Amino acid sequence: MAERLVTFETDGAIGIVTLRRPEKFNALDIPILRALEAALDEAEAADGVRVVLVCGEGKGFCAGGDVEAWAEMSAADFQVQWVRYGHRVFDRLARLRQPTIAILAGHALGGGLELAAACDLRVAETQVKLGFPETSIGVVPGWSGTQRAVRRFGAQAVRRMALGGEVFLATEALALGIVDRVVETGKAFAEAKAWAGKIAERGPLATEAAKLMIAIAEGEESAAATEALASGFVALTSDLRAGVEAFKAKQKPAFSRS
Repeated sequence: MAERLVTFETDGAIGIVTLRRPEKFNALDIPILRALEAALDEAEAADGVRVVLVCGEGKGFCAGGDVEAWAEMSAADFQVQWVRYGHRVFDRLARLRQPTIAILAGHALGGGLELAAACDLRVAETQVKLGFPETSIGVVPGWSGTQRAVRRFGAQAVRRMALGGEVFLATEALALGIVDRVVETGKAFAEAKAWAGKIAERGPLATEAAKLMIAIAEGEESAAATEALASGFVALTSDLRAGVEAFKAKQKPAFSRS
């Protein structure tokens, strides 16, 4: 059986999603996007996992979209199979129920930075470079680099990367709010794991609810998040149980509003 391109593992209350294409600096193509989507489904369903770390094997976090994977696509296939599908996978990450931390032990460029932006928090090592170089080869950021990244990092920082071609070192990115913590080379995983451990000690339902409410305020989610919060609240009430029991018994429910 071939080795998986993306793996999901657990360490107590912490889940770990790892991109495993080190020979290409974890560049993304359709197979690895599919594997990432499957790993995120595993993470969502994992009982007891309260925080999810996202990292890359080898020297790179993620070098972005693999040019060879899309260069020969027709315009229609590029739009649907590449851009829209990539969006779907990154949205899946951004809307994971657990808080997520991107571990940037290697460069995060283009789609790699978009992947990091889909996480809630980012820990970077000092040598890491971040940027959106897409316009240098005649394309634009296509996996929310001009949308989610603007909401999370601010428009000016994204302008400097996407229009001006600036590539920021981790310390510069920290000052701009692109990453949340910067550590020495080789220390990012340990820092992220320690941070995840502290998050995991907090009330899990409250943490998930807070993440949803922040997503609503940020514009990441609206309708689905609002209905999820309301439905979760109602599911804890005796009215729901009374309604279900009455439905099964084909009777009129006696609601108690408790």
